[in-house]
Amino acid sequence: QVQLVEAGGGLVQSGGSLRLSCAASEIIFSRNVMAWYRQAPGKQREFLALITSGGRETYGESVKGRATISRDNAKSTVYLQMNSLKPEDTATYYCNVFGQSYWGRGTLVTVSS
Repeated sequence: QVQLVEAGGGLVQSGGSLRLSCAASEIIFSRNVMAWYRQAPGKQREFLALITSGGRETYGESVKGRATISRDNAKSTVYLQMNSLKPEDTATYYCNVFGQSYWGRGTLVTVSS
């Protein structure tokens, strides 16, 4: 069974940075497009970024210029570096095998003003 385990969330001050990670297992990681989403309380899940097997990156408008997605195929891990964090970035962040229904449990990011 595919497992995705996110880590790296926490409490950070406005303007700060975090690096989230997502370790995948039971998939041929290198062949899959991986993505990050987030969901704030009372809001719909929002696309943040994806990275193809070849390393091509795509970003959602809300994080463009502040986020960097990367992957380490040897570790079956995808990362999301978030900079210049704002209180509105507060949400639970999830990774996803793009286009498939595999999701992690998420990691909570709280940005204080």
